[in-house]
Amino acid sequence: MNVWKSVGALCLGAGLATFGLADNPISSYHYLADPSCASDGDTFYILTDVDDYNNQTNWNYDIVGLYAFTSEDMKNWTDHGMIFRSKREFGNYPNNTWASGIAVKNGKVYIVYPDGASGVGMITAPAIDGPYIDPVKETHGVNRIAGGGSLIGGCDGIAHCFDPGILIDDDGKGYVIFGGGESSSRPYGNNFDIISFTESNGKITFDKNSLKKVSLPNSFEAPYLHKKGSTYYLSFNNRSQVIDYGMSNNIWGPYTFVGTVIPGIGSVPDAHGEGGNNHQGFAPFKDKWYAVYHDRRLVTSDNHPAATTQQGVRSENPNYENHRSVSIDELTWSGDKMNKLTFTREGPKQIKNFDPYKTYKATTSSKQMNIRSRTDWTKGQPVKHVLLPLTSRSESWIRVSGVDFGNGAENLRIKAANVGDGNKIEIHKGSATGTLAGTCELAKTSNNMTFTDNDCAMTGLSGVVDQLFFVFKNNGKDSTMGILEWEFQGTKREPEPQTAFGGKAWAVPGKIQAEDFDVPGYGAGNDTYSDNDSENHGFEKAKSAADSAKVAYRKDDAPSVDLYANASGIIVGYNQSGEWLEYTIDVAKDGDYTFFAAVATDNQNAGFVMSVDGKDITDTILAAKTDVEGSFDDYAKVQRNVTLTAGKHILRMTVTGDWFDIDYFTFVEGKDATDPEPIGTTAISNGIKFHVSSAATYQVFDLAGTMLGKVELASGASAAQVLKAAGYRQGAYMLKQVNGNKKFMARVTK
Repeated sequence: MNVWKSVGALCLGAGLATFGLADNPISSYHYLADPSCASDGDTFYILTDVDDYNNQTNWNYDIVGLYAFTSEDMKNWTDHGMIFRSKREFGNYPNNTWASGIAVKNGKVYIVYPDGASGVGMITAPAIDGPYIDPVKETHGVNRIAGGGSLIGGCDGIAHCFDPGILIDDDGKGYVIFGGGESSSRPYGNNFDIISFTESNGKITFDKNSLKKVSLPNSFEAPYLHKKGSTYYLSFNNRSQVIDYGMSNNIWGPYTFVGTVIPGIGSVPDAHGEGGNNHQGFAPFKDKWYAVYHDRRLVTSDNHPAATTQQGVRSENPNYENHRSVSIDELTWSGDKMNKLTFTREGPKQIKNFDPYKTYKATTSSKQMNIRSRTDWTKGQPVKHVLLPLTSRSESWIRVSGVDFGNGAENLRIKAANVGDGNKIEIHKGSATGTLAGTCELAKTSNNMTFTDNDCAMTGLSGVVDQLFFVFKNNGKDSTMGILEWEFQGTKREPEPQTAFGGKAWAVPGKIQAEDFDVPGYGAGNDTYSDNDSENHGFEKAKSAADSAKVAYRKDDAPSVDLYANASGIIVGYNQSGEWLEYTIDVAKDGDYTFFAAVATDNQNAGFVMSVDGKDITDTILAAKTDVEGSFDDYAKVQRNVTLTAGKHILRMTVTGDWFDIDYFTFVEGKDATDPEPIGTTAISNGIKFHVSSAATYQVFDLAGTMLGKVELASGASAAQVLKAAGYRQGAYMLKQVNGNKKFMARVTK
């Protein structure tokens, strides 16, 4: 019995096309379509919908999910699986998820999707794997931006309320474009609308009064917005099925028509002349630009995957129209004009070597042969994506390109489920039958949802290996092993649990310093913090070597947690929604306690939740907002009554509302107990005020490192007030002196 069929979202395509040395399309085991893309400076994102379930009737689509892929080197792609699916997250909507748009800003993912051709919605998540929420419903009480029952009350006369694109501008303001088809009031060439939105404290608000028509000659569908420098570009699929574009110095237009940027996909190599509609995305990454598009080179290949509908109807020869694949190529420019894209077999060049000493999803590769995959979803959690080898075929493998092993790897750890006999993974260099570096014989697990670590000795893996193959083998039975993740190690390292800072659990009742969270362990489930970016922004506020030493307090085990120094010690600052810290506590006895925390904020929505061993012990605790706008100098106490059990536990603080600083926690025995250190009797010295001592010009950057503009700060001026007057929205910014070494962080409030 095939124990994998009934679990999760399964890609049932069997077999795999091979294209020689070709790396396009990016996935050879999914039928995918309608891509869009984005980058955050460190990672390139591709969003697609799924053609796996479409039937054999042309243009009769059953597109019910969105897939996502990411890369840091433009050659090896991580397939994150079906990150969002129709009626999965929200129960009764949407019915479909067709061509969608993606943006990534400050670590947050924004996706706009169409419910077929009947409406446009939005979802957001703290990471590409989810979990996703509906910000439109949270703010406006409806689940559509446009279409029936939407916040704009219809689709503004547009025939097809679909194909949304999204752009978040340098100032943080967002825009959604949508439309297609032809109606009596909105003919081809005048069938797109743009609407704007803003975000404050995690709340997204659309301005329905901003809705505006935009037009370009012969526009049919697939509107897409992107920006280069100060110029906005609106591209679209025209009635001849090529991607044309226009440009403007204003997001709202008017747009001046330029010409074609992506030709008809019938000319794609290996597509055997099969054309059809198209959908595009453009984004910059590491000083280059890239274009994504769909084609039919996978379905027309000799060894194409089969396709299976949601009703279980399988076709070994899927129809060409309904089964597309997604590819990517480098986009070049002539001045401010996009050059016509050249379709290639090989795709973009690898821009940096692959680091094998990280933990990767098993579905990370530059090419695949005879595999499929399964997406496992649990409400409120990120999705998991499982690689399922088809070992009954003559070959089953994935390939990773340009792998830099440095001094050498001695161990490979693979997390896998295994319900069969003889399942193993061989690691080969150069080809699937090249030099053998090692073999992993997988341990048996109780079922296909239970994963265990397998450690495997490796030899001969040093320096840069151009092509590395994971070859899957067993006794010829498919789908008896599932691979979740893998990582190489210089030497074998056993999983290590998190430990209390200083080696001793915090005593309860007692005081806990916020900066002394647990030391992270090693392996899954042993993290002790989560931070939304990779930098400790406290260094921007350090005024002395002593300050810098305090900020660097946790540089070895938690370098991204934002710490800064004041006279009383070290503060955990810049707290943002979704971040968390954990502490090992030792509770003296069962009973009631009063919890206190010393917090400073100027944001009325700043807050957090406390939990013990994964269970909340408080509701959302809102920090007391200071009356001084832009100030984080005034600390106040917040408190809650909690019930604890004796013994050692893991205490977690999870941020639910942005922008507060926290100094310490205190647990006192009994309900409504007296605070032993009320603010006012114990000095909690002021934080650093953002004022400049001499007139200077400063560059302004967001937390992702994107330069947003410049401001002039006069002597004694408040940076926060100057930024606000210059039109910068609420949030945190980094300022760097143009002709000097000074740099610091500043917050803008409402």
